[in-house]
Amino acid sequence: MLFMDRHEAGRRLAARLAHLRGEDVVVLGLPRGGVPVAAQVAEALGAPLDVCLVRKLGVPFQPELGMGAIGEDGVRVINDAVVQDARVTPEELAEVEERERDILQRRSRLYRGARTPVGVAGRTVVVIDDGVATGSTARAACRIARARGAARIVLAVPVAPQDWTDRLGEDADDLVCLETPRDFYAIGQFYADFTQVEDDEVAACLERATGRARGSAAGHGDREVDITAGVVRLRGRLTVPEDAVGIVVFAHGSGSSRRSPRNRFVAEGLNRAGLGTLLFDLLTEDEEADRAKVFDTGLLAGRLADATAWLRAQPEAAGRPIGYFGASTGAAAALWAAAEPDTHVAAVVSRGGRPDLAGSRLPAVTSPTLLIVGGADVTVLDLNRQAQTGLRCESSLAVVPGATHLFEEPGALEAVTDLARDWFTDHMAPAHV
Repeated sequence: MLFMDRHEAGRRLAARLAHLRGEDVVVLGLPRGGVPVAAQVAEALGAPLDVCLVRKLGVPFQPELGMGAIGEDGVRVINDAVVQDARVTPEELAEVEERERDILQRRSRLYRGARTPVGVAGRTVVVIDDGVATGSTARAACRIARARGAARIVLAVPVAPQDWTDRLGEDADDLVCLETPRDFYAIGQFYADFTQVEDDEVAACLERATGRARGSAAGHGDREVDITAGVVRLRGRLTVPEDAVGIVVFAHGSGSSRRSPRNRFVAEGLNRAGLGTLLFDLLTEDEEADRAKVFDTGLLAGRLADATAWLRAQPEAAGRPIGYFGASTGAAAALWAAAEPDTHVAAVVSRGGRPDLAGSRLPAVTSPTLLIVGGADVTVLDLNRQAQTGLRCESSLAVVPGATHLFEEPGALEAVTDLARDWFTDHMAPAHV
């Protein structure tokens, strides 16, 4: 028995769970590997999909071996037998738990933003992972669902050890597994492709399942778009709340796609504040692997300018000012494009950006520019200070205390969102445009 990948495993699992279609079901996927499997099941059942945030507690000297798990709502599961056999001290356990709790909080912000978890009270909850080994994370997920009022819990996985029902029977009402091989050592041995699932893929699964039904203002326009830039066609998402005061175009950095969880987090905050957003891929899928193109500021700026021209021709943009939000190398592309006389950009915001890569174009920028940098991102902070001296327009440098380059610290990305929101709304007001 061998699954080609998690998507195939999900399709096979969905067939086993087909009898649940028509019931009041919520599908919860465990990050990261469980979400792609769960997405296939949720689609087949016509059920809402959410991520159930749990983190394995790995033995310090053998992290792949789980000695427990933690989850949302303070859920904590410890495998005392593994802790004793591995001779893990209470201090070591506490250190691992503290580290994983920080990661859990960051994942929550990346995957959900300000969106609350899907309600499960009184419903059938199907908890899904890509496989069960020790079962600690699955147990934690079931306990989260139970604490939130689930009427019935079905734990479903593609593969598990033969004794998995003995381990988990008390935590779920029903247990479903496609294969329980005798020679079970690790989940990955039963997949032809067990590539690590990245944050962008988790975010994309949730985005497709929810139809982008996040906390944007009521009555907004929200659609997938194709943008022609030179000889290529780029994919994007245009979201414009009703009565939006302006539209912010996102320029992703370092080859990141429109599904970047961090940029989507900021975009959702701007949507709630009455700002439209256009998130699109500056590079095609084939180009993303070409590091030369990732750092070709002129190429990226040209595509950003083409996207701006495309946006101005859309009915949602009629009469509305346009701003740029650039991250990492995308910030240089934003400033480069803003320096062009035909772009007429109302404001620019850079998050952890490399404005220095815009070089000689900086003095030509006339758009009010805000540079946001993490206080602990020392090298990039120095580069931003140097780049600011090259700007002749209104500019400001905002430092988020303690934040590193990706703004993963608690509250850091929220601070970026607030700063960007205020800068754009201030400079897109009628007095400025």
